[in-house]
This record gives sequence, C-alpha cells and structure tokens, in this order.
Amino acid sequence: QVHLVESGGGVVQAGGSLTLSCAAPGRYAMAWFRQAPGKEREFVATIAGAGNRTYYSDSAKGRFTISRENAENVHLTLNELKPEDTAVYYCAASTTYSFPGTSQRLYNSWGQGARVTVSS
Repeated sequence: QVHLVESGGGVVQAGGSLTLSCAAPGRYAMAWFRQAPGKEREFVATIAGAGNRTYYSDSAKGRFTISRENAENVHLTLNELKPEDTAVYYCAASTTYSFPGTSQRLYNSWGQGARVTVSS
C-alpha cells in the first residue's frame, strides 16, 4: 500500500478535454476507475508498472489516454467528453502486480478521487 495523490477534475462542456494526474512514491502499475452517481465503480484504463503496455475500457478507447510522465506520475487525458463520463475518477496502484488489468481487487492503493462533471 502506497499513498497516492490525485489531482485534476472539474467541470467541462461536452466535447471538451480534461487531464487527471496521479502521483505515487515510486513506479507501479496504475489504473483509473470511475464511479458515476448511482452506479458501481468501473474500470477505465491502466498502464503497466514496467514498459508501456496499456489497456482501455470500450468506453475509453479512442477518447482517453493513459500515460506515464516519469516513474511517479501518471496522467489520464480525457478527450471528447460526454455527459455520461460524469463520475468520480479514482486512480489506483498495485504494489504486487506488474499488469493487474481490469479487476479493482488487484489494486491495493487508491487515490481519494477527482470529480469530473461534463455538462451538456
């Protein structure tokens, strides 16, 4: 378990863009999950702890990009935002798996969340 500091979020218009950031104390596999009002938390995107392997949900594919700036900082760029993207976005890290994938149970460190609101 490591401490993650999440930043970003805000209110944007549909079709706009936003970048979320997550800072960790080292290099780990990272991911973002989101939870919309009244819905369960769902996977969005992940990047491997080593190398550049990424994976996206169908909803995120082609619109969102997860990238690693350096060992500690990972970003999720949200493009072509839609009202249905409105949610609290949580970054997560795994200290035990190099590529945990889509299952949130394999991540043991979580940020406090960043609220993204997309207006129509």
